[in-house]
Amino acid sequence: MFLNFNRPTPLEEYTFENISFLLKRDDLISQLFSGNKARKIDYYWHNFPSHINTIVSYGSIQSNAMLSLARFAALKRLNFRYYANHIPSFLRENPHGNLLLALKEGMELKEGYSNLIINKNELLIKEGIATQEAYFGVEKLAQELIEQVAMGEYQVFLPSGTGTTALFLSKALQKLGATHFKVYTTACVGSSEYLREQWQELESNESYYPIIVETKKRYHFGRLYREFYQIWLELHKATGVEFELLYDPKGWLAILENREIFTNLLYIHQGGELGNISMLARYKRKYGENI
Repeated sequence: MFLNFNRPTPLEEYTFENISFLLKRDDLISQLFSGNKARKIDYYWHNFPSHINTIVSYGSIQSNAMLSLARFAALKRLNFRYYANHIPSFLRENPHGNLLLALKEGMELKEGYSNLIINKNELLIKEGIATQEAYFGVEKLAQELIEQVAMGEYQVFLPSGTGTTALFLSKALQKLGATHFKVYTTACVGSSEYLREQWQELESNESYYPIIVETKKRYHFGRLYREFYQIWLELHKATGVEFELLYDPKGWLAILENREIFTNLLYIHQGGELGNISMLARYKRKYGENI
């Protein structure tokens, strides 16, 4: 079976809050997999171990990686077991968003990381697909950028969960000799220290690490913030492009608060808009029609 990725993904020009930037539309890479998840899954599609019959993973109950792995497993005719540390009663009774779509693909959902087990002929894929194998696909992203942007010094920005894509993109660009790109990110799931710890598990050479930029306010992952929703709306109005509501708002706040750095910004849109279904429902439940 052939996995059809739309490559190279487009590079488009926009302006937002007086910042002109290039937008790498990795959200358009596949209808099945979200942006950077398609890049991370690329290796497994071409090199999946023949003796494995089940994929096991863990993470957020509405994770983009969860849905991508569920669809991957369905295409490969594999079992998929996923562990969420906690399943809210509302979601258990009313599954929607990424969770509902993953369950429809045949995902088996388990609660509690402490219950996670790996049996014979099963493959554990870390949260967010934060594995060495992800480099295979992210290197192709680096190659596309080099082909699409031949001249000029660019600050490449993408917000981070585990930071795997940002790390491997920075590493690949350096190894390919693309010195006119410098990769920046901001930590969305934890602190900057947490992000560096994730990188240390994947890469010992710190010269490959992206540059981390901070926001003035500390944001807690998964919580709802009016300013996140507002900047998401403003981005859509300015560009006509739908961004996602969990990572991109903090990414853009980090850019706007450090705008002096980004003289030639190239933003990587990593997809994940399907997660907006559940995020918008949460915003509406919390703020009503006033969001």
